[in-house]
Amino acid sequence: MKPEIHPTYEAVTATCSCGAVIETRSTLCKPLSLDVCSLCHPFYTGKQKVLDTGGRVQKFADRFGMFGAKK
Repeated sequence: MKPEIHPTYEAVTATCSCGAVIETRSTLCKPLSLDVCSLCHPFYTGKQKVLDTGGRVQKFADRFGMFGAKK
């Protein structure tokens, strides 16, 4: 690497809205504030819900279900 052309890469703390503090490294060189982290995101915690709003899945199955049916 050429000297003096790269930004500094320092250790920073990232604080989530849930209160979790994560030590990481960044070129921003100041503390970060996060909305969601892997400790509180529904996908990672297993609390994610799949909602069928307005019966869209059933409507799709009614329209196109016959194409996948075996005779």
